[in-house]
Amino acid sequence: MHTAPMSVPSEKAVGSENRSRLSAADWERAALDAIAEYGLAGIAVEPLARRLGVTKGSFYWHFPTREALLKAALESWERQDEEEIFAPLASIAEPRARLRELFGRIAHELPSHVIFAALLKALDHPLVQPVIERVSQRRLDFLTVAYRQAGLDEVAAALRARLAYTAYAGFLQLARAGLPRLSHEEFERYMEHVMQTLLPAPN
Repeated sequence: MHTAPMSVPSEKAVGSENRSRLSAADWERAALDAIAEYGLAGIAVEPLARRLGVTKGSFYWHFPTREALLKAALESWERQDEEEIFAPLASIAEPRARLRELFGRIAHELPSHVIFAALLKALDHPLVQPVIERVSQRRLDFLTVAYRQAGLDEVAAALRARLAYTAYAGFLQLARAGLPRLSHEEFERYMEHVMQTLLPAPN
């Protein structure tokens, strides 16, 4: 009895199958991981392909250029930052409690914070600058509104918001500067000092 020969998928078919399994979002996540580790220099097609275990063909299936991937990754990070850090705070009605929760969130080394610190070093890049400007403005607006609701006048609220934001950016930079890490007890004391300094007194 004769059996039909086993069909072997063509190289083109195999390549299409692999590319379909790896989504654009997978490349964006890998790009953000690379930014967190190496800064903007980590966005290179061949190293990212090796990280994902695919060929460069998979990249070009989803993105025409490195810049297109960077733009998509930054937009993904911007949405993630909003969803993970700020969206959960909307349900906290009391402004001082909302600020305290925010400071507690930004004190932990979440991936979003690490990426933000890396992007601060690349503000001269034309794709990075507008994203950081938008993210920074939203954060300042959030802080200003919370401080206004906590009883500060318009000028004082804007100034306190700027102080809180610069403290956050500085904290991230120190965390990546190679300085000795604070012990758990030291960190808790530091955070309590931050709260006492930045939170307005109860009305």
